[in-house]
Amino acid sequence: MHLADTERVPTAVDVLQSAAFGANPGLWPLPSAHDPTSMWLRAIALGGQGRYALGRAELDTLENTLPAGRTVLSLAGSTRASWSRQIGDHRTAERFDGLAIALVGVTGGVECPLLVEARCDALTGLAADALGSGRFALSSAFLDRCSSTLAQYPSWDLWRPQLRLRWVMAELAMFSGDGPAAVRHALDARERATDIVSLRHRVKTDLVAAAAYSSVGDLDGARALAYSVLDACSEIGLLPLRWASAMLAYGIGEGSAAEKVVAESAALLGRRGGDVIAV
Repeated sequence: MHLADTERVPTAVDVLQSAAFGANPGLWPLPSAHDPTSMWLRAIALGGQGRYALGRAELDTLENTLPAGRTVLSLAGSTRASWSRQIGDHRTAERFDGLAIALVGVTGGVECPLLVEARCDALTGLAADALGSGRFALSSAFLDRCSSTLAQYPSWDLWRPQLRLRWVMAELAMFSGDGPAAVRHALDARERATDIVSLRHRVKTDLVAAAAYSSVGDLDGARALAYSVLDACSEIGLLPLRWASAMLAYGIGEGSAAEKVVAESAALLGRRGGDVIAV
């Protein structure tokens, strides 16, 4: 039997899945996408690399040209919301997350895991939006709803919404002044991320843990993880997380070296359509 008979050649969808939620998040150039789900995957990968202008164009085509179902349109809305939050525009993010949850509903029948992911993306997004504007009780309510949704499907492999839930739980604890709870949620996320294939999500989880450590005054732990994330992102091309990890390093006193990385990353993100800040 020839090798070709036993190994399947990866399709464009396989490649985009690997770039969006797999082991190859820095892949460039990316293959073209020709259906709604693939276009969403391509937009996710582009956003992870900080190529926001290209990502927005991909979602424009998805939303305005191709016939797409409500689930994928909801995921696209949540994606736009996450990009808005990254530049601190919580009001715009809330509008996109509101559209996302309206498309799939807070409750109701579920036909597939992707619909659960869409619902949870919108709920955790709304929780993050509320957190960003200081509405802690509302943020907690959205997180409780997301947790209840996930609890209904214990046998499904919903690693991504489970991680996102714990990221925002850790962030809410940090903003509420409960550092120990933030560390617990962050370490829970790190444990859950141990065996996932998505390199980008493992790196993001480490960044959340670094921030949680800083909230309890463990600056050595925060520094070590922040630089681990910075090195990984520099190597694989995850520019937004590179910027964020350098911002964290600067915030805990790493000075001019971190400030230089922040400035370089912010400038490149600006050229790619992202409007982030430099210190």
